[in-house]
Amino acid sequence: MTQPVISARGVSKRFVTHKQRATSLKERIVRRKAVTEGEFWALRDVDITVGQGETVGLIGPNGAGKSTLLKVLAGILRATSGEVQVEGRIASLLELGAGFNGELTGRENVYLNAALLGLSRKEVDGLLDSIVEFSEQGERIDDPVKHYSSGEYVKLAFSIAVHVDPDVLLVDEVLAVGDEAFARKCLAKITEFQQAGKTILFVTHALDLVEQLCTRGIVVDHGRVQYDGDPSYAVGTLRKILGTDRPVGEPPAPEPRGAYVHAAIPSLTAGGPRTAEVLAGQPLHVCVEVEVLAAADVFAGDVIVVLVGAGDIPIFSMRTPPGQGVPAVPGRYTVEFVVEHAPALNGSFILAVQVEDPETGYPLAVARFDEAVKGRGGDLPGILAVPATSAVLPRSGAA
Repeated sequence: MTQPVISARGVSKRFVTHKQRATSLKERIVRRKAVTEGEFWALRDVDITVGQGETVGLIGPNGAGKSTLLKVLAGILRATSGEVQVEGRIASLLELGAGFNGELTGRENVYLNAALLGLSRKEVDGLLDSIVEFSEQGERIDDPVKHYSSGEYVKLAFSIAVHVDPDVLLVDEVLAVGDEAFARKCLAKITEFQQAGKTILFVTHALDLVEQLCTRGIVVDHGRVQYDGDPSYAVGTLRKILGTDRPVGEPPAPEPRGAYVHAAIPSLTAGGPRTAEVLAGQPLHVCVEVEVLAAADVFAGDVIVVLVGAGDIPIFSMRTPPGQGVPAVPGRYTVEFVVEHAPALNGSFILAVQVEDPETGYPLAVARFDEAVKGRGGDLPGILAVPATSAVLPRSGAA
């Protein structure tokens, strides 16, 4: 990782909730109406480090804690426990019109917001025309912003944020309020920031943007980080949490029984350390650790390893030969798969393992290991770079 720009260690955020509240001073003093307090933990023990130049998509279900985490990182909220460090100037666009005064004009709010972000009046004078042009609010810049639409709010707020030359840009879902043409301008500006080595962290429900723009994806659920890594697999992890990873109406997979998969380790040598990259033609070893559980019914099991690409597309699979799987004897076993010459794979992949009853095909254990392995098969697009011969032949009748 490059030099850390954002660092959060053991960050938790607690909110106090009031289940019953006195509605007046009279109720509180005279009737002494009880106030029941509870607590809600929006974040629990969050550890993340974002390096300089990274673009990180923060995704998760509604109420997962994404926006709260962004506000803690921006310094808008103080963590209940843990430490946060951010290096450089931050520009944050976290709430619709945050920091705007509705009675002031758009022009006056430009100066006000830019001052809050650390710019002098002279610096804003030099940027004003560019801010107004980007925001598309030239005709309305001298109107009070309380008369702006939600989309106009966002356009002006985003334009200010990206013109203060921030080192770190924090953006919440509010960009979804803008129209399609402005959204394209925002994406172009984000791309420009990426090329300039800026650090970007944004919350979004547009999962296609995570795969398109981000170098990394972080999945948050119930206030905890559930996955941190490859953007495509972050999206896949969230879809599994949401239950949208399978077609509507498809019956749920049967519950596994009788076995447990502890690990699936890709390496370049037998029993070697985990590898993060496999080149075309290299040997690929996959060491699977399976435990056959002691139960009333103990089953032998065939072991299947599937190399899974982005979007949960299976690329290729390996299976133990008939009669050579794990036996119907409780205990732990190691199953080693060997591909003498790895195919020319392009992109990132993960391993999925299934142990199934050889007679019925019923799954005894299912596991997915989300630590990605990169395949390097060449410069051609696509999942597999397939060797092929070609010939150029003249067409009949060609001059």
